[in-house]
Amino acid sequence: MKKITVNDSFQTNYSYTLAAPMGEQFDPDFLPDLTPKQMLELGVFGGMYLNGCIEEFPSDWFKSAKLAALRKDPSLNFFEIDASQPLSEWQKKGWIHEQDPRGWFQWYCRYYMGRRTDDDSRQIRRWRAFRRHAGAVRKNCQPYDHDCRRKQRQALLHWAYDSRAM
Repeated sequence: MKKITVNDSFQTNYSYTLAAPMGEQFDPDFLPDLTPKQMLELGVFGGMYLNGCIEEFPSDWFKSAKLAALRKDPSLNFFEIDASQPLSEWQKKGWIHEQDPRGWFQWYCRYYMGRRTDDDSRQIRRWRAFRRHAGAVRKNCQPYDHDCRRKQRQALLHWAYDSRAM
């Protein structure tokens, strides 16, 4: 088991242990379509989500990642649209927990790497609940019509659902 210590602008002296092999031993109720690396390559969160904590994650995740230098750039997103709320809104709604101050995607990256915590079941429930948006895309759009419901499709990518195939 490997121990990771985090020291960045959001979190200092936080440590966690990798209890599972990377990309393996997922909860049977959690079957994401995309890996964190694939999500970063496709363009998610306007290229800003993991800025400031890149060193924590495997460098190969960032070789082809679409990252913004200074501020969120929705043109980097696969569907070239802003489909995310500001972190302050997530904090206000109580969706952010101290162990993952950047939110769901940070949790997923750490889970993918092999961290397991008491918060996993809550995050997996949130992920499962988000798939209702996939049903709306399938109901209202022709297959592979990427101009239909672009914001909803981009949001699905943010949650590791591959909306390109819908």
